[in-house]
Amino acid sequence: MTDTATRFSAFAALHVPGDPLILYNAWDPGSAQAVAEAGASAIATGSFSVAAAQGYHDAEALPLDLAIANAGRIVAAVDLPVTIDFEGGYAVEPEAFAANLKRLADTGAIGCNFEDQVIGGEGLHPVALQAERIRAGRVAVGADFFINARTDIFLKAKAEDHDEARVDAALERASAYAEAGASGLFVPGLARLDLLARFCEASPLPVNFMAFTGAPGAAEVAACGVARISHGPFPWRLAMQALSEAAQAIYRG
Repeated sequence: MTDTATRFSAFAALHVPGDPLILYNAWDPGSAQAVAEAGASAIATGSFSVAAAQGYHDAEALPLDLAIANAGRIVAAVDLPVTIDFEGGYAVEPEAFAANLKRLADTGAIGCNFEDQVIGGEGLHPVALQAERIRAGRVAVGADFFINARTDIFLKAKAEDHDEARVDAALERASAYAEAGASGLFVPGLARLDLLARFCEASPLPVNFMAFTGAPGAAEVAACGVARISHGPFPWRLAMQALSEAAQAIYRG
């Protein structure tokens, strides 16, 4: 699959509520190839994993040039659509974000995650500002690039504080982001099935769930109407645990 337009359409078509796209997040060309060979339909990265693999912390500590270069190497390494976790786009101002997103799109990536938390600060960007950022990014990359808008409303709260009011706030953001040109809506941290089902039913965008230890399984999540399940930093952590344990066995021996 070498045609860019085909990659865009193929990736978007994989987002089916109730029959979600499964993304087992990679972090470099080698891990992307391993995931592809396992039978993946698309490749996604996780920002934590990408940064950690290069010796950096998350939250845009990885220099932008390295993030762009890594994205390009992953795209070149696999014959699948590739979406990149672009965190907060390495800029707050809409015009600067749009320029950075254009650089990412120029690697051949067909989409990105774009979050609304304040990187290096507190809380979330105001809805209007985040919508303006998405709108500027959409203009920069065209109509087909898959902007998976992420809201951290649930990640910023304890699970016991997840309630209907928080769902309402997330839906307000979903509507604003959809109107601004987002393609999907990522709600990491939301794992209460009743709230997830309500959110999926009301969301104007296909919903992305993040799997984690202790979360409901894929079948339960799919039944809520989720269209995409990703695994965030957990594949990298599992790989590093296996590496550490193997190395310990060698050195202890």
